[in-house]
Amino acid sequence: MRICVHGVGYVGLASAALFANDGHDVVGYDPDEETIERLRRGEPRTTEPAFAAFVEAALDAGLDPSHEPVPADCHVICVPTPYDAAAGAADLSYVEAAAGTVRDLLRPGDHVVVESTVPPRTTRDVVAPALAESGLVPGEDVSLAYCPETILPGNIAHELVHNDRIVGGIDDESADRTLELFDSCTEGAIHRAPDAATAEFAKLAQNAHRDVNVAFANEVARLARDYGVDSREAIALANVHPRVDVLSPGPGVGGHCLPVDPLFLGQNSDELDLLATARRVNDGMVGFVLELLEAALDGPDGLDGARVALLGVAYKGDVEDTRHSPGLRIADALSSPDGDRHAPRAMTADGGPGRTIEGSVDVRLHDPHVEDDRLVPLETALDGADAVVVATGHSEYGDLDPGSVADAVDGRVVLDCPNVLDGDAWRGAGFEYVRI
Repeated sequence: MRICVHGVGYVGLASAALFANDGHDVVGYDPDEETIERLRRGEPRTTEPAFAAFVEAALDAGLDPSHEPVPADCHVICVPTPYDAAAGAADLSYVEAAAGTVRDLLRPGDHVVVESTVPPRTTRDVVAPALAESGLVPGEDVSLAYCPETILPGNIAHELVHNDRIVGGIDDESADRTLELFDSCTEGAIHRAPDAATAEFAKLAQNAHRDVNVAFANEVARLARDYGVDSREAIALANVHPRVDVLSPGPGVGGHCLPVDPLFLGQNSDELDLLATARRVNDGMVGFVLELLEAALDGPDGLDGARVALLGVAYKGDVEDTRHSPGLRIADALSSPDGDRHAPRAMTADGGPGRTIEGSVDVRLHDPHVEDDRLVPLETALDGADAVVVATGHSEYGDLDPGSVADAVDGRVVLDCPNVLDGDAWRGAGFEYVRI
Protein backbone atom coordinates (compact mmCIF):
# COMPACT_ATOMS: atom_id res chain seq x y z
CA MET A 1 0.00 0.00 0.00
CA ARG A 2 1.00 3.63 -0.19
CA ILE A 3 1.94 5.03 3.22
CA CYS A 4 2.59 8.67 4.12
CA VAL A 5 4.57 9.08 7.35
CA HIS A 6 4.04 12.52 8.87
CA GLY A 7 7.27 13.57 10.59
CA VAL A 8 10.58 11.83 9.83
CA GLY A 9 12.50 12.73 12.95
CA TYR A 10 13.59 10.22 15.56
CA VAL A 11 10.53 7.91 15.45
CA GLY A 12 9.10 8.79 12.05
CA LEU A 13 12.25 7.96 10.10
CA ALA A 14 12.44 4.58 11.78
CA SER A 15 8.80 3.82 10.94
CA ALA A 16 9.12 5.06 7.36
CA ALA A 17 12.20 2.86 6.85
CA LEU A 18 10.42 -0.11 8.41
CA PHE A 19 7.52 0.14 5.97
CA ALA A 20 9.71 0.82 2.92
CA ASN A 21 11.92 -2.17 3.69
CA ASP A 22 8.76 -4.27 3.84
CA GLY A 23 7.92 -3.33 0.26
CA HIS A 24 5.42 -0.53 0.78
CA ASP A 25 5.40 2.66 -1.28
CA VAL A 26 6.41 5.15 1.42
CA VAL A 27 6.58 8.94 1.43
CA GLY A 28 8.33 10.45 4.43
CA TYR A 29 6.90 13.94 4.83
CA ASP A 30 8.49 16.60 7.01
CA PRO A 31 8.26 20.40 6.74
CA ASP A 32 11.89 20.76 7.87
CA GLU A 33 13.88 21.30 4.69
CA GLU A 34 17.25 20.35 6.16
CA THR A 35 15.89 17.00 7.37
CA ILE A 36 14.51 16.17 3.93
CA GLU A 37 17.60 17.30 2.04
CA ARG A 38 19.87 15.21 4.27
CA LEU A 39 17.74 12.15 3.62
CA ARG A 40 17.74 12.80 -0.11
CA ARG A 41 21.54 12.84 0.05
CA GLY A 42 21.44 9.54 1.92
CA GLU A 43 22.67 11.10 5.17
CA PRO A 44 20.31 10.14 8.01
CA ARG A 45 21.05 12.02 11.23
CA THR A 46 22.33 9.13 13.33
CA THR A 47 25.59 7.74 14.66
CA GLU A 48 24.19 4.19 14.84
CA PRO A 49 25.75 2.20 11.97
CA ALA A 50 23.04 -0.46 11.97
CA PHE A 51 20.24 2.11 11.88
CA ALA A 52 22.01 4.15 9.19
CA ALA A 53 22.26 1.00 7.06
CA PHE A 54 18.58 0.26 7.71
CA VAL A 55 17.59 3.73 6.48
CA GLU A 56 19.93 3.54 3.49
CA ALA A 57 18.33 0.22 2.50
CA ALA A 58 14.90 1.87 2.75
CA LEU A 59 16.02 4.76 0.53
CA ASP A 60 17.31 2.23 -2.01
CA ALA A 61 13.95 0.46 -1.77
CA GLY A 62 12.14 3.68 -2.72
CA LEU A 63 11.52 5.61 0.50
CA ASP A 64 10.72 9.10 -0.80
CA PRO A 65 11.64 12.02 1.52
CA SER A 66 9.28 14.88 0.71
CA HIS A 67 8.49 18.47 1.69
CA GLU A 68 4.87 17.81 0.76
CA PRO A 69 2.33 15.36 2.19
CA VAL A 70 0.52 13.11 -0.26
CA PRO A 71 -2.75 11.14 -0.41
CA ALA A 72 -2.15 7.61 0.84
CA ASP A 73 -3.90 4.40 1.84
CA CYS A 74 -2.39 4.83 5.30
CA HIS A 75 -1.22 7.94 7.16
CA VAL A 76 1.12 7.48 10.13
CA ILE A 77 1.50 10.42 12.56
CA CYS A 78 4.97 10.51 14.15
CA VAL A 79 5.36 14.12 15.27
CA PRO A 80 6.85 15.44 18.54
CA THR A 81 4.80 16.01 21.69
CA PRO A 82 6.79 18.33 23.98
CA TYR A 83 5.73 19.03 27.54
CA ASP A 84 4.46 22.56 28.17
CA ALA A 85 5.61 23.22 31.73
CA ALA A 86 3.69 26.50 31.96
CA ALA A 87 0.43 24.79 31.04
CA GLY A 88 1.24 21.61 32.95
CA ALA A 89 0.20 19.54 29.95
CA ALA A 90 1.41 18.02 26.72
CA ASP A 91 1.85 20.39 23.81
CA LEU A 92 -0.34 18.71 21.21
CA SER A 93 0.05 21.43 18.59
CA TYR A 94 2.18 19.21 16.35
CA VAL A 95 -0.31 16.35 16.61
CA GLU A 96 -3.18 18.72 15.87
CA ALA A 97 -1.34 20.16 12.87
CA ALA A 98 -0.56 16.68 11.54
CA ALA A 99 -4.18 15.62 11.99
CA GLY A 100 -5.23 18.72 10.05
CA THR A 101 -2.84 17.83 7.24
CA VAL A 102 -4.16 14.28 7.10
CA ARG A 103 -7.75 15.58 7.17
CA ASP A 104 -7.20 17.52 3.96
CA LEU A 105 -5.93 14.38 2.20
CA LEU A 106 -8.40 11.81 3.50
CA ARG A 107 -10.37 9.54 1.18
CA PRO A 108 -13.00 6.96 2.08
CA GLY A 109 -11.36 3.76 3.24
CA ASP A 110 -8.10 5.36 4.32
CA HIS A 111 -6.37 4.27 7.52
CA VAL A 112 -4.69 6.55 10.10
CA VAL A 113 -2.23 5.41 12.79
CA VAL A 114 -0.93 7.63 15.60
CA GLU A 115 2.55 6.68 16.85
CA SER A 116 3.41 9.89 18.73
CA THR A 117 3.56 9.55 22.51
CA VAL A 118 0.42 11.28 23.76
CA PRO A 119 -1.76 11.55 26.88
CA PRO A 120 -4.59 9.01 27.18
CA ARG A 121 -7.64 9.71 25.02
CA THR A 122 -5.74 11.93 22.56
CA THR A 123 -6.51 9.65 19.61
CA ARG A 124 -10.20 9.64 20.46
CA ASP A 125 -10.66 13.21 21.68
CA VAL A 126 -8.18 15.17 19.54
CA VAL A 127 -7.26 13.27 16.38
CA ALA A 128 -10.67 11.73 15.59
CA PRO A 129 -12.59 15.05 15.74
CA ALA A 130 -9.93 16.72 13.57
CA LEU A 131 -10.26 13.98 10.94
CA ALA A 132 -14.06 14.18 11.10
CA GLU A 133 -13.88 17.78 9.87
CA SER A 134 -13.18 16.25 6.45
CA GLY A 135 -16.75 14.94 6.38
CA LEU A 136 -15.46 11.39 6.76
CA VAL A 137 -16.28 9.77 10.10
CA PRO A 138 -13.50 7.80 11.88
CA GLY A 139 -14.76 4.34 12.65
CA GLU A 140 -17.19 4.46 9.71
CA ASP A 141 -15.61 6.01 6.61
CA VAL A 142 -11.96 5.81 7.71
CA SER A 143 -10.14 3.78 10.35
CA LEU A 144 -8.04 5.17 13.20
CA ALA A 145 -5.76 3.50 15.75
CA TYR A 146 -2.90 4.09 18.15
CA CYS A 147 0.31 2.04 18.01
CA PRO A 148 3.31 3.41 19.96
CA GLU A 149 6.98 2.65 19.30
CA THR A 150 9.25 1.22 21.98
CA ILE A 151 12.67 1.52 20.35
CA LEU A 152 15.84 2.11 22.35
CA PRO A 153 18.44 4.57 21.06
CA GLY A 154 21.60 2.64 20.32
CA ASN A 155 19.66 -0.42 19.15
CA ILE A 156 16.95 1.08 16.94
CA ALA A 157 17.24 -1.18 13.89
CA HIS A 158 16.92 -4.38 15.91
CA GLU A 159 14.21 -3.26 18.32
CA LEU A 160 12.11 -1.70 15.57
CA VAL A 161 11.64 -5.14 14.04
CA HIS A 162 11.80 -7.41 17.07
CA ASN A 163 10.02 -5.55 19.91
CA ASP A 164 6.42 -6.35 20.77
CA ARG A 165 3.76 -3.85 19.73
CA ILE A 166 0.57 -2.62 21.37
CA VAL A 167 -2.37 -1.69 19.15
CA GLY A 168 -5.57 0.06 20.18
CA GLY A 169 -8.22 1.12 17.68
CA ILE A 170 -11.26 3.32 17.99
CA ASP A 171 -13.19 0.29 16.74
CA ASP A 172 -12.45 -3.35 15.87
CA GLU A 173 -11.79 -2.75 12.20
CA SER A 174 -9.30 -0.01 12.98
CA ALA A 175 -7.40 -2.37 15.28
CA ASP A 176 -7.55 -5.18 12.72
CA ARG A 177 -6.05 -3.04 9.97
CA THR A 178 -3.23 -1.87 12.23
CA LEU A 179 -2.47 -5.43 13.32
CA GLU A 180 -2.25 -6.46 9.68
CA LEU A 181 0.04 -3.55 8.83
CA PHE A 182 2.59 -4.29 11.56
CA ASP A 183 2.32 -8.07 11.40
CA SER A 184 3.93 -8.07 7.96
CA CYS A 185 7.00 -6.04 8.94
CA THR A 186 7.72 -6.92 12.60
CA GLU A 187 8.69 -10.13 14.35
CA GLY A 188 7.61 -9.32 17.90
CA ALA A 189 4.18 -10.18 19.26
CA ILE A 190 1.38 -7.69 18.64
CA HIS A 191 -0.88 -7.14 21.64
CA ARG A 192 -4.40 -5.88 21.12
CA ALA A 193 -5.58 -3.31 23.66
CA PRO A 194 -9.31 -2.87 24.33
CA ASP A 195 -9.19 0.63 22.81
CA ALA A 196 -6.83 3.43 21.80
CA ALA A 197 -6.85 5.05 25.25
CA THR A 198 -5.62 1.84 26.90
CA ALA A 199 -2.78 1.58 24.39
CA GLU A 200 -1.85 5.22 25.04
CA PHE A 201 -1.94 4.62 28.80
CA ALA A 202 0.16 1.45 28.56
CA LYS A 203 2.92 3.23 26.64
CA LEU A 204 3.11 5.95 29.29
CA ALA A 205 3.02 3.42 32.12
CA GLN A 206 6.01 1.58 30.63
CA ASN A 207 8.20 4.65 30.74
CA ALA A 208 6.86 5.89 34.09
CA HIS A 209 7.78 2.50 35.57
CA ARG A 210 11.37 2.92 34.41
CA ASP A 211 11.54 6.50 35.71
CA VAL A 212 10.39 5.41 39.17
CA ASN A 213 12.91 2.58 39.31
CA VAL A 214 15.76 4.89 38.27
CA ALA A 215 14.63 7.33 40.97
CA PHE A 216 14.86 4.59 43.59
CA ALA A 217 18.44 3.82 42.54
CA ASN A 218 19.30 7.51 42.65
CA GLU A 219 17.83 7.94 46.11
CA VAL A 220 19.81 4.91 47.29
CA ALA A 221 22.97 6.60 45.99
CA ARG A 222 22.20 9.80 47.90
CA LEU A 223 21.45 7.89 51.10
CA ALA A 224 24.58 5.76 50.75
CA ARG A 225 26.80 8.82 50.69
CA ASP A 226 25.54 9.86 54.14
CA TYR A 227 26.71 6.52 55.54
CA GLY A 228 30.04 6.46 53.74
CA VAL A 229 28.84 3.51 51.66
CA ASP A 230 29.65 2.91 47.98
CA SER A 231 26.16 2.78 46.50
CA ARG A 232 27.11 0.54 43.59
CA GLU A 233 28.73 -2.02 45.87
CA ALA A 234 25.63 -1.99 48.06
CA ILE A 235 23.28 -2.29 45.08
CA ALA A 236 25.26 -5.24 43.69
CA LEU A 237 24.91 -7.00 47.04
CA ALA A 238 21.21 -6.14 47.32
CA ASN A 239 20.62 -7.64 43.88
CA VAL A 240 21.79 -11.11 44.97
CA HIS A 241 18.26 -11.48 46.36
CA PRO A 242 16.17 -13.35 43.77
CA ARG A 243 13.34 -10.82 43.91
CA VAL A 244 15.41 -7.62 43.98
CA ASP A 245 16.67 -5.80 40.90
CA VAL A 246 17.86 -2.30 41.79
CA LEU A 247 19.00 -0.32 38.74
CA SER A 248 22.19 1.75 38.48
CA PRO A 249 22.20 5.36 39.74
CA GLY A 250 23.32 8.24 37.55
CA PRO A 251 23.16 12.01 36.97
CA GLY A 252 19.46 11.95 36.05
CA VAL A 253 17.44 10.72 33.10
CA GLY A 254 17.07 12.18 29.64
CA GLY A 255 15.60 11.51 26.24
CA HIS A 256 12.06 12.38 25.28
CA CYS A 257 10.25 9.59 27.10
CA LEU A 258 11.24 9.15 30.75
CA PRO A 259 11.36 12.83 31.78
CA VAL A 260 8.03 13.55 30.06
CA ASP A 261 5.70 10.55 29.96
CA PRO A 262 4.91 10.40 33.71
CA LEU A 263 3.73 14.01 33.45
CA PHE A 264 1.44 13.11 30.54
CA LEU A 265 -0.16 10.46 32.74
CA GLY A 266 -0.99 12.96 35.44
CA GLN A 267 -2.24 15.92 33.45
CA ASN A 268 -5.91 14.86 33.60
CA SER A 269 -5.81 13.21 37.01
CA ASP A 270 -5.31 14.27 40.62
CA GLU A 271 -3.64 10.96 41.49
CA LEU A 272 -0.06 11.84 40.48
CA ASP A 273 2.02 11.32 43.64
CA LEU A 274 4.77 8.69 43.40
CA LEU A 275 5.48 9.59 39.77
CA ALA A 276 5.84 13.28 40.58
CA THR A 277 8.22 12.44 43.42
CA ALA A 278 10.31 10.28 41.10
CA ARG A 279 10.54 13.18 38.66
CA ARG A 280 11.83 15.47 41.42
CA VAL A 281 14.37 12.91 42.58
CA ASN A 282 15.75 12.32 39.10
CA ASP A 283 15.87 16.02 38.22
CA GLY A 284 17.53 16.69 41.57
CA MET A 285 20.50 14.50 40.67
CA VAL A 286 22.06 17.48 38.92
CA GLY A 287 22.36 19.08 42.35
CA PHE A 288 23.84 15.89 43.78
CA VAL A 289 26.52 15.89 41.06
CA LEU A 290 27.38 19.46 42.02
CA GLU A 291 27.64 18.47 45.68
CA LEU A 292 30.05 15.66 44.84
CA LEU A 293 32.11 17.96 42.65
CA GLU A 294 32.21 20.67 45.32
CA ALA A 295 33.35 18.20 47.95
CA ALA A 296 36.11 16.90 45.68
CA LEU A 297 37.27 20.48 45.03
CA ASP A 298 37.29 21.27 48.76
CA GLY A 299 33.97 23.07 49.02
CA PRO A 300 31.98 25.69 47.09
CA ASP A 301 34.98 28.04 46.87
CA GLY A 302 36.76 25.37 44.83
CA LEU A 303 34.16 25.73 42.10
CA ASP A 304 34.49 29.48 41.80
CA GLY A 305 36.50 30.09 38.63
CA ALA A 306 37.27 26.40 38.20
CA ARG A 307 37.86 24.87 34.79
CA VAL A 308 35.77 21.74 34.26
CA ALA A 309 35.97 19.33 31.34
CA LEU A 310 32.43 17.94 31.00
CA LEU A 311 32.46 14.83 28.86
CA GLY A 312 29.15 13.78 27.35
CA VAL A 313 26.08 15.84 26.45
CA ALA A 314 24.02 13.03 24.91
CA TYR A 315 21.46 11.75 27.37
CA LYS A 316 22.86 8.20 27.34
CA GLY A 317 25.92 6.35 26.16
CA ASP A 318 26.78 5.84 22.49
CA VAL A 319 23.83 7.82 21.10
CA GLU A 320 23.58 11.33 19.68
CA ASP A 321 20.27 12.34 21.30
CA THR A 322 20.61 15.36 23.63
CA ARG A 323 16.95 15.79 24.60
CA HIS A 324 16.64 16.50 28.35
CA SER A 325 20.34 15.67 28.69
CA PRO A 326 21.64 15.56 32.30
CA GLY A 327 25.05 16.58 30.96
CA LEU A 328 23.69 19.78 29.47
CA ARG A 329 21.77 20.53 32.67
CA ILE A 330 24.96 20.09 34.69
CA ALA A 331 26.81 22.38 32.30
CA ASP A 332 24.10 25.03 32.50
CA ALA A 333 24.11 24.93 36.29
CA LEU A 334 27.89 25.23 36.48
CA SER A 335 28.32 27.98 33.92
CA SER A 336 25.57 30.34 35.11
CA PRO A 337 26.99 33.00 37.46
CA ASP A 338 25.02 33.02 40.72
CA GLY A 339 22.65 30.55 39.10
CA ASP A 340 20.26 28.29 40.97
CA ARG A 341 21.67 24.85 41.64
CA HIS A 342 19.14 22.14 42.41
CA ALA A 343 20.30 20.39 45.56
CA PRO A 344 18.24 17.27 46.39
CA ARG A 345 17.96 17.94 50.12
CA ALA A 346 16.94 21.55 49.75
CA MET A 347 14.45 21.18 46.92
CA THR A 348 11.08 22.72 47.55
CA ALA A 349 7.91 20.66 47.34
CA ASP A 350 7.26 21.85 43.81
CA GLY A 351 10.77 20.94 42.63
CA GLY A 352 12.05 24.52 42.79
CA PRO A 353 15.66 25.54 43.31
CA GLY A 354 17.31 24.72 46.56
CA ARG A 355 20.48 26.76 46.97
CA THR A 356 22.70 29.20 45.15
CA ILE A 357 26.45 28.92 44.62
CA GLU A 358 28.22 32.16 43.91
CA GLY A 359 30.73 32.42 41.09
CA SER A 360 30.96 30.81 37.68
CA VAL A 361 32.80 27.88 36.18
CA ASP A 362 34.64 27.59 32.87
CA VAL A 363 32.90 24.53 31.41
CA ARG A 364 34.31 22.90 28.29
CA LEU A 365 31.95 20.42 26.59
CA HIS A 366 32.94 17.39 24.56
CA ASP A 367 30.92 14.58 22.99
CA PRO A 368 32.07 12.27 20.18
CA HIS A 369 28.51 11.47 19.06
CA VAL A 370 26.87 14.91 19.03
CA GLU A 371 26.98 17.76 16.51
CA ASP A 372 26.80 21.06 18.42
CA ASP A 373 28.63 24.37 18.11
CA ARG A 374 29.20 24.42 21.87
CA LEU A 375 31.43 21.36 21.75
CA VAL A 376 35.22 21.42 21.62
CA PRO A 377 37.81 18.73 20.82
CA LEU A 378 38.72 16.45 23.71
CA GLU A 379 42.21 17.92 23.94
CA THR A 380 40.74 21.42 24.31
CA ALA A 381 38.26 20.29 26.95
CA LEU A 382 40.98 18.65 29.05
CA ASP A 383 43.66 21.32 28.64
CA GLY A 384 44.39 22.80 32.08
CA ALA A 385 41.13 21.48 33.61
CA ASP A 386 40.78 21.42 37.38
CA ALA A 387 38.27 18.58 37.24
CA VAL A 388 36.88 16.09 34.72
CA VAL A 389 33.20 15.18 34.88
CA VAL A 390 32.07 12.22 32.80
CA ALA A 391 28.34 12.79 32.39
CA THR A 392 27.53 10.24 29.66
CA GLY A 393 28.60 6.62 29.41
CA HIS A 394 30.07 6.69 25.90
CA SER A 395 32.37 3.73 25.26
CA GLU A 396 35.07 6.16 24.12
CA TYR A 397 35.29 7.57 27.64
CA GLY A 398 35.77 4.11 29.11
CA ASP A 399 38.84 3.80 26.88
CA LEU A 400 40.45 7.03 28.11
CA ASP A 401 44.00 6.59 29.37
CA PRO A 402 44.26 8.18 32.84
CA GLY A 403 47.97 8.81 32.41
CA SER A 404 47.41 10.81 29.23
CA VAL A 405 44.58 12.75 30.86
CA ALA A 406 46.83 13.51 33.86
CA ASP A 407 49.37 15.05 31.48
CA ALA A 408 46.68 17.36 30.01
CA VAL A 409 44.87 18.59 33.12
CA ASP A 410 45.99 20.72 36.06
CA GLY A 411 43.74 19.20 38.73
CA ARG A 412 43.39 15.57 39.77
CA VAL A 413 39.63 15.21 40.26
CA VAL A 414 37.48 12.94 38.10
CA LEU A 415 33.76 12.48 38.72
CA ASP A 416 32.42 9.38 36.95
CA CYS A 417 28.63 9.76 36.84
CA PRO A 418 27.80 6.69 34.67
CA ASN A 419 30.50 4.42 36.17
CA VAL A 420 32.38 3.81 32.90
CA LEU A 421 35.94 4.37 34.17
CA ASP A 422 38.31 1.95 35.89
CA GLY A 423 38.48 3.58 39.29
CA ASP A 424 41.63 1.75 40.37
CA ALA A 425 43.50 2.83 37.24
CA TRP A 426 42.51 6.46 37.73
CA ARG A 427 43.50 6.40 41.39
CA GLY A 428 46.78 4.85 40.35
CA ALA A 429 47.38 7.82 38.05
CA GLY A 430 46.99 10.18 41.01
CA PHE A 431 43.34 11.17 40.61
CA GLU A 432 40.72 11.53 43.29
CA TYR A 433 38.16 9.23 41.71
CA VAL A 434 34.50 9.88 42.64
CA ARG A 435 31.43 8.08 41.32
CA ILE A 436 27.70 8.23 42.01
